[in-house]
Amino acid sequence: MGFLWQWTHDLQLWMQSITAHPGDAAWLAFGFFGTALFGSRFIIQWIMSEMKGRSVMPIAFWYFSLAGGLVTLIYAIHIKNPPFILGQALPLVIYGRNLYLVYREKAAERRQTA
Repeated sequence: MGFLWQWTHDLQLWMQSITAHPGDAAWLAFGFFGTALFGSRFIIQWIMSEMKGRSVMPIAFWYFSLAGGLVTLIYAIHIKNPPFILGQALPLVIYGRNLYLVYREKAAERRQTA
């Protein structure tokens, strides 16, 4: 029971802090938005795989990875958390590279059919 009381007390203090500092609430919402954007890439991948009847990696997966990672990186920089910053910055290179490879492959296919 002590855990539940402590949790509700901490939640109440957090809510008071957020309402006292609306700018913090906006940044927190921005961070949650980035997390939701990043997480939605898996929902997109799942839906597309179900539609195709096999595991696929749609290009939207990489766009949502890039956008969600970028928003989350901005939030991590704002809160000045080095492990969070590093964990978000490095994968952005991979997401960008994967988009480049997708477009390079599509361009090669267009050249072959032309």
